[in-house]
Amino acid sequence: MTVPETIIVEPLDGPAAGRFESAFRLGYTEVFAEEPYEETPESVEKNLRRFRSQVRRATFRAVLARTADGEPVGIAYGYPLSPATGWWGHLVAPVPADVSREDGHRTFGLMEFAVRAPWRRLGVGRRMHEALLTGGKEERVLLNVHPDAAAAQAIYQSLGYRKVGEAHPWEGAALHDVTLLNLG
Repeated sequence: MTVPETIIVEPLDGPAAGRFESAFRLGYTEVFAEEPYEETPESVEKNLRRFRSQVRRATFRAVLARTADGEPVGIAYGYPLSPATGWWGHLVAPVPADVSREDGHRTFGLMEFAVRAPWRRLGVGRRMHEALLTGGKEERVLLNVHPDAAAAQAIYQSLGYRKVGEAHPWEGAALHDVTLLNLG
């Protein structure tokens, strides 16, 4: 496949992201069908139900990367973590309270980040990450990453994320690395 000259990375709020649900579905379904994720149609639907709920948050932010002719290339989205977030409660070993403290503004929770295979290693992920965080006031970004997801591990490490723990982020989930990126 010839990579198009122009890839548009568009920041979206919740309502706008909701209007592009089919693009988010395609990006998620294709990328997370790969090893080590091997998402099933049922787990994809569960993720889309969460997505529909998440886009209703006032603080939700997303980016959609597309070719000039509109083909989805990549997706990313998340929102600042509330003081009541359960994210830190799934760690195998607890972290110090000053690390896990949330106030609704401190930490951006990066829920999903995916670049479709034909467009990897072209800088698209880096552009998406930058666009997603531009304008935000958070101090840091938190995300879970499967330890066997080599492409994901590589980009997150190149962006400066560091592992702070391990967690089973939901019941039945494989062990994931919990990583943090300090901003500023």
